[in-house]
Amino acid sequence: MSTGTIKENVTEKRLYDYQIKDLNRIFDVIQDESDDFNLLYQLPTGGGKTVIFSEIVRRYIEKHKKKVVILTHRIELCKQTSNVLSGFKVKNKVINSKVKTLPDQDTYECFVAMVETLNNRLSDKDFELKNVGLVIIDEAHYNSFRKLFKFFEHCFILGVTATPLSSNIKLPMKDNYDKLIVGDDISTLIKNGFLANADVYHYDVGLTTLKIGINGDYTVKSSEALYTNSLMQTKLLSAYEELAKGKKTLIFNNGIYTSKEVYYTFKKAGYNVRHLDNTAGKQERRDILEWFKTTPDAVLTSVSILTTGFDEPSVESIILNRATRSLTLYFQMIGRGSRIYKNRSIFQVIDLGNNVARFGPWNQPVDWQHIFKYPDLYLENIVDDESLERDFVYVMPDTLREKFKNSETLDFDVKAQYKDVVGSGKKSFTVIERSIAQHSKMCIENSEDVYDARDLTKLLQDEIAYRIKQYCYCIMNSTQNYKDWLFEEYNRKLRISFNGKF
Repeated sequence: MSTGTIKENVTEKRLYDYQIKDLNRIFDVIQDESDDFNLLYQLPTGGGKTVIFSEIVRRYIEKHKKKVVILTHRIELCKQTSNVLSGFKVKNKVINSKVKTLPDQDTYECFVAMVETLNNRLSDKDFELKNVGLVIIDEAHYNSFRKLFKFFEHCFILGVTATPLSSNIKLPMKDNYDKLIVGDDISTLIKNGFLANADVYHYDVGLTTLKIGINGDYTVKSSEALYTNSLMQTKLLSAYEELAKGKKTLIFNNGIYTSKEVYYTFKKAGYNVRHLDNTAGKQERRDILEWFKTTPDAVLTSVSILTTGFDEPSVESIILNRATRSLTLYFQMIGRGSRIYKNRSIFQVIDLGNNVARFGPWNQPVDWQHIFKYPDLYLENIVDDESLERDFVYVMPDTLREKFKNSETLDFDVKAQYKDVVGSGKKSFTVIERSIAQHSKMCIENSEDVYDARDLTKLLQDEIAYRIKQYCYCIMNSTQNYKDWLFEEYNRKLRISFNGKF
């Protein structure tokens, strides 16, 4: 695809003050440093990175009379970037898999290419890009770009990313870039009306069964085991029904199997839902995204495929149906809802992976300079799940409290009960017996018969799991087998406690 001529549908862009300010800072470095300097620029998702670097390309070509290469890691990003460049009147060509030679390279000022394609072309001795002075790397935190640095040793390299933290712990970005420029942060962009603000809701989830893989994030296998179980599927559906019903919703999962389970769960409940993963063909992907764009109550469940290069400002609700230890992924997922759309300046985030507890609020300031200089220190200090969950306090949702309105008290302090039990010389299991008795009383007081009571126990599963966890901290036994056994035993005793009471 060549975009040498400006397309009719491409509108000319204008830059905002904060974008011009950053642009000038970048040009100061280009002017002051050597031709082979590597600069990194950070700006939050939705801040308009493509627009900024397109204007950089235009000015650079005008001033230095040299060519520019822009590298992306996704074909969609190539096309988007090419269109924006055309809007800036930059004659550009996309080097895709069909482009084997460049006999017409003199007619273009800028080339946009995918990493793999360009790496294959440049490794072939007959393929050469002449007079290139500037290389811009989009989503620079991905490591696939490193292999191309050897072809551009004498060029100024500008990496652009929302999160200057490498996707590979062993290859920090400071090894490849000499300096970092940080743009306006999320809260400033919100305050000035350039990004929508997030209304965040979180449900505490027990994640101690998750395993961490070699890349430093949770493995797909352990995530699938947790998020496909019926308890988590029910929790997801309830969260959607309570907070996001009828809203255009994007659900992120860690694993294709989980996403398909989510699809079936929502389909069965009668919602307008589709599933998308990276095995979908181009046409299928296009159709699904078009459906999502035009369907007001659409629910799209996906697997990390829509974290970059996907832009649908009409999204109203983002559900993180996964946990991640990647700060980059955390910002990318939430960022998909942060575009200002029509007159809407707020979007919703529902967190089912303790991500907000792990990383802090999405719009809080982040010291990117420190993370860039000391990534190891940052990664070592990410809170582990055991510590996170120790501080959780279960709060019964209002819709659930309504179902137990005949009960005077719904509260039960496991730690206080444990102290009392141990202090009076009773065996520690008395705490669990007292807890079951209180739950039993709550169910009986709000039921007509034993069947009602048993139905109510299904609504208490989160609280039961929370109380068991608290109890296990007290007795210092946190093996998963014991917790699982206790959870089953608790439910069994609770169900039989209703016999003969009605």
